[in-house]
Amino acid sequence: MKRTVVAAAALAALATHASADGHKTPYPEGASVYFINIEDGASVSSPVLIQFGLRGMGVGPAGTVDWDNVGHHHLLVNRAPMGEGENANEWDETLPNNDNHRHFGGGQTEVTLELPAGTHTLQMVFADYAHVPFGPDLVTDQITITVE
Repeated sequence: MKRTVVAAAALAALATHASADGHKTPYPEGASVYFINIEDGASVSSPVLIQFGLRGMGVGPAGTVDWDNVGHHHLLVNRAPMGEGENANEWDETLPNNDNHRHFGGGQTEVTLELPAGTHTLQMVFADYAHVPFGPDLVTDQITITVE
């Protein structure tokens, strides 16, 4: 029983809430996301293994507890870069879940995608437990790959 109380207190201490002014959850200075095994201009075969890297934060499941410095990966496929043009306000919104916005809310750190031959764009976004991007810049640059 004592362990349960201590564990619950520890989890409560880790919990956090969005800032009072409604802006994105901040993240530690120096935190970054990156592609581990693929780079801009790469030529690949399908299925494509994409591995997600993260520095300075932790990966955890979505939709559970809002912990400081913990989130999960999203992969943007074949769409405009995050936060640019008509997507400028995306930092304030929950990311959709569809073929262009892949969610990894189980804490996954890689995916194997079947992509048709041709040119494709990829961008990683790191988001909080509610699928709202940490931000406004915890993303990779958009990269272009060619599937042969």
